[in-house]
Amino acid sequence: MTSFIDLGLLTSLVKTLKSKRHFHPTEIQENVIPLLMSGQSVVGVSETGSGKTLAYALPILHALKTLEAEGSPVTEPNSPRAIVLVPTRELGDQVSKVFKSLTHDTRLRVRPALGGMALADTRKNISSPFEILLATPGRIVQLIEGELINLSDVRTVVFDEADQMMDQGFLPNSSFVVDSCPKELQLALFSATVSPTVQELMNELFAEAEVIRTKGSGKSVATLTTTNLKVEDGKRWPLFEMLIKQKVEGGTMVFANTREQCDKIAQELQDKGYQCVVYRGEMEKSDRRDNLKKFRDGKVSLLVATDLAGRGLDIAHVGRVINYHLPKQMENYVHRIGRTARAGRKGTVVNLVTERDVHLISRLEGVKQVTFEKRQNANKPKPSGKPKPSSKPKSVSGGQNSKPRPAGKKNKRP
Repeated sequence: MTSFIDLGLLTSLVKTLKSKRHFHPTEIQENVIPLLMSGQSVVGVSETGSGKTLAYALPILHALKTLEAEGSPVTEPNSPRAIVLVPTRELGDQVSKVFKSLTHDTRLRVRPALGGMALADTRKNISSPFEILLATPGRIVQLIEGELINLSDVRTVVFDEADQMMDQGFLPNSSFVVDSCPKELQLALFSATVSPTVQELMNELFAEAEVIRTKGSGKSVATLTTTNLKVEDGKRWPLFEMLIKQKVEGGTMVFANTREQCDKIAQELQDKGYQCVVYRGEMEKSDRRDNLKKFRDGKVSLLVATDLAGRGLDIAHVGRVINYHLPKQMENYVHRIGRTARAGRKGTVVNLVTERDVHLISRLEGVKQVTFEKRQNANKPKPSGKPKPSSKPKSVSGGQNSKPRPAGKKNKRP
């Protein structure tokens, strides 16, 4: 089995990894780290929870510390050497923690420029010398247009959770950010799924990059158990209440498709005496962060959310995901289920399935489709005898797997 030291990382980084009990790279890390360390541009498509942040953070830290050791430290303010673009402030906070957990020995500096922060705070963050800029799309465009950031020394740009950034309309600005950097530029893109807009970005900027797809990309991880519960006559609540009464190790994330559905579920939970918090759009960002902290800290075990929480959030103790309403798109489903069974931990997904969801369920590899039988004619004689009541709803379980796609070539910008 490959170890981190086998990848040629700096001794200081390997030492830090060992102190955090990270000894062996995951599949995406093993494939991507050597490519990025060689200067190659890379597209990494890998299931959520597979360690994509470390896959790019370690090569960036290795390269920047090596430059410093060779007598070329960063001395100018506002002049990063690496940019990591994230779709939301919440994900930015998580990525920042990963970087800072690795910089104890390297002493490299990470500065945030995230949406929701006051511009004055952002300007203060970048006013002194630093190596890595962690930014949301809107804020970095604002910094570039205001000439508040100098990108002339940037060596690497990473698009993290690219599918979510593209959903937020970042595609027109992606070339603007890249074109503001030097021509000799290493690019990296990471995503759990490849939506049409992400494919468009790949075609535009990553046409000749190495494309790495792990065995589980676009699917759930092997440690995940999936259960489908058939909803009869639209009666979701009895199934749902049965589930939340069960003891589960870790917290439970409950997904709905709309803000209205999210609020309705939360209200009904509260009316029946269950504690929960909400995470959705059209909330004050401070309220959303406070709710997430309560859930992350284990003060509240139920988080009711829309797909806004389905992407990028890394919460270690999520033991179960319940899809109260299943999404229409497969990529949203993949992101939701990726909130549990992360980094090799076990997790459970429970889907409340109606007839309209059968098409999506049938596309889940390794999970049997729920069959909805036609109602029998009301005038048909009923069988004699009293049927034995079922104590549990009908369910099926399973996991998913897929095959990797071969790699491409190095990216060259025109």
